[in-house]
Amino acid sequence: MAFAICSSLPAVFCQFPSIDSDSMRIFKKTVDTGFKSFVRAYGDFLDNLLHPLQLFLNWLQSLFVNTPWIIMILALCAIVYFVSRDWKTTLGTAIAMMVIGLTGLWKDTMVTLSMVTVCTICSIVIGIPVGIWMARSDRVQSIFNPVLDVMQTMPSFVYLIPVVMIFGIGKVPGLIAVVIYAVAPIIRLTNLGIRLVSREAIEAADAFGSSERQKLFNVQIPLALPNIMAGINQTIMMSLAMVVIASMIGVGGLGKNVLQAITNQFFTIGFLNGFALVAIAIIFDRTSQAYGRRLQKHTEVVHG
Repeated sequence: MAFAICSSLPAVFCQFPSIDSDSMRIFKKTVDTGFKSFVRAYGDFLDNLLHPLQLFLNWLQSLFVNTPWIIMILALCAIVYFVSRDWKTTLGTAIAMMVIGLTGLWKDTMVTLSMVTVCTICSIVIGIPVGIWMARSDRVQSIFNPVLDVMQTMPSFVYLIPVVMIFGIGKVPGLIAVVIYAVAPIIRLTNLGIRLVSREAIEAADAFGSSERQKLFNVQIPLALPNIMAGINQTIMMSLAMVVIASMIGVGGLGKNVLQAITNQFFTIGFLNGFALVAIAIIFDRTSQAYGRRLQKHTEVVHG
C-alpha cells in the first residue's frame, strides 16, 4: 500500500530532502578541526586548572582505600545514623558493607565511593548556585531549561567524546563526564524548591525588613531544603549509574569490573559488582530520603 502511494507521487515527496554529502562533510570537518584547535590551544590550561581536583580525588581515594575496613564501616554507619536517625538503615549499611568485603570487592567499592563522593560534592557546588540563579530570574530559567533538557536526554556515551579529546584518559575526565550527566536534577529541584516557597513567607520576611540575601538564606533555602535533598538524592543515583560508563575512560572501581564482565561474559563477576553498586545506591537513597523526611517534618512544625 505504502509502495503504491509512493510510486504515484513525485520523487521529491517520497524521499526526504537532505543536505548533500559534500556540504555535510565540509561542515563536520570544520567543526572537528575547530574543536581540535581549541584542544591544542587550551588543553594544557584546562588540565592545570583541574589539577587541584585531581589531587583531592587521589587523596580521598587513598584515604578510603587505606583506612582499615572496620573504621570505614563504623564511620559510614555513624554518618548514616546521624543523617537518617534510623537504626534499620544503619544496620542495613553495616550488613551490606560486610557482604561487599567478604566477596573481595572492598577496594573497588572504596574507589567507586570516593568517585561518587567527589562527583556529588562538585554537583552540589555547581548545581545549588545555578538553581538559585534560575529561581531568581525567569530569563535565566528560560535559557538554562533547554540546556538541562539536552544534558538529561543526550546519550551518556556522547559526553565521553569531548572530555577524552580535551583531558585524555583518566579519573578527572571520567569525573567531569559524571558531573555533566548528574548535575541536572539538583539544579532543577533547587530552582523548583525556591519557587515553591509560599508568598506569605516572603511577605513576612519583607515586613521584617530582610534584605534579599537574608530572605534567601533565612527563608527560601531552609524551606526549599526537602526539594534540594531530593535533587541531591537523584544526583547520587545518576552518578552511580554513570560511573559504570565512565569506567571506559579509566575511572576504575566497580564500573571497570562490570565492563570487563560484559566484555568477557562473566555472569558471576558482573552480578557481584552489580550487587555492590546496588547496595551503595540503596544506602545513599535511604539515607537521603530519611533526611528529606526529617526536614519536611521540621518545616511543617516550624511553619505549620
